[in-house]
Amino acid sequence: MTKIIVLGGDGFCGWPTALLLSSEGHDVLIVDNLSRRRIDGELGVQSLTPIADMPERIAAWERVTGKTLGFANIDIAHDYDALRDLLAAERPQTVVHFAEQRAAPYSMRDAGHKRYTVDNNINGTHNLLAALVELDLDTHLVHLGTMGVYGYDGDGLELPEGYLDVSVAGPDGTSYPRSILYPTQPGSVYHLTKSLDQLLFQFYARNDGMRITDLHQGIVWGTQTEQTRLDPALINRFDYDGDYGTVLNRFLMQAVVGHPLTVHGTGGQTRAFINIQDTVRCVSLAVANPPARGDRVRILNQVAETHQVRGLAELVAEVTGAEVAFVDNPRKEAVENTLSVSNATFRSLGLEPILLRDALLAETLEIVDRYKDRYDAEAIPAKSLWTKNTRPGVVKKKIADAA
Repeated sequence: MTKIIVLGGDGFCGWPTALLLSSEGHDVLIVDNLSRRRIDGELGVQSLTPIADMPERIAAWERVTGKTLGFANIDIAHDYDALRDLLAAERPQTVVHFAEQRAAPYSMRDAGHKRYTVDNNINGTHNLLAALVELDLDTHLVHLGTMGVYGYDGDGLELPEGYLDVSVAGPDGTSYPRSILYPTQPGSVYHLTKSLDQLLFQFYARNDGMRITDLHQGIVWGTQTEQTRLDPALINRFDYDGDYGTVLNRFLMQAVVGHPLTVHGTGGQTRAFINIQDTVRCVSLAVANPPARGDRVRILNQVAETHQVRGLAELVAEVTGAEVAFVDNPRKEAVENTLSVSNATFRSLGLEPILLRDALLAETLEIVDRYKDRYDAEAIPAKSLWTKNTRPGVVKKKIADAA
């Protein structure tokens, strides 16, 4: 049995990951300061699915499986002593790190939200690294990063798994081979913090021999996993609002409630996608395959496929009959881009990812239909602006009226 601490284990990806790891027989302790729930209150929105409080979630898991989950309420970004003391007491073989503010739009709302995202994400990551070194723990750190660190410049090159092999010409004309971190081009403050995480990981792996796996994940769609389906109190989050709702889940929500599918700009943005069930499978595979001490940071692309946003909208419209509305893009980004991504390592480890063509949209549509009375139409538009020159992604009145 492996002792695993899941930081951010109350969140959209953290909760189903904690359940899967527990179901596999690991001894799992969740650490979370419940900040995501407080952000719901701040934004005046709620998960479309009703989320039980943490004691009820843990009790339901024990009731249906006989397995126990531990829980500690710690703000890892600001209570270093509590984090260090917990790590000292538990001495985990693995720490899975989800404890970062994860929404790009939320990170761009204003100066306060930019500062919060940097403060929370960078402090939390560095406190964790510093504490593991201080305690001399040989713990495998698995971190959930994002494909968004690379930006979307549309040059058509396949994104490798973290590193780029280059040759540097010396003063005498000799060519020196080097393997460097693939250059980042973050498109938001949130993505910037994930880029800075990479430098922290690189330093601590080289300086202190830490074993680190950094998972560069695509956009997650879907809600339920095998474990969250076991009891209503275990159900996962479903975010649909303009700050936290991921694009495909937003489209499916809009289709069910009769709202036009809001495509930003031309919809020519190409993104990487992965189903939530594959997210948790990938984390489990990463936990089971740690790098050796002294290895460089292991960077894996956690993606299944790529799609253009307007193509996704057309797919959902075809399945549901929804109308598509092209709205202003609140982000500062390329109007159109291509994207090619290598996911060779997870494929080699046995992952056979769920693809959109596998028709699992139906389950998400069913979830939305079951809880549609909880949705708030005012929460749908994307209103966080990247610059003073961008505008909210709001459906024009005449289109909304027609719908």
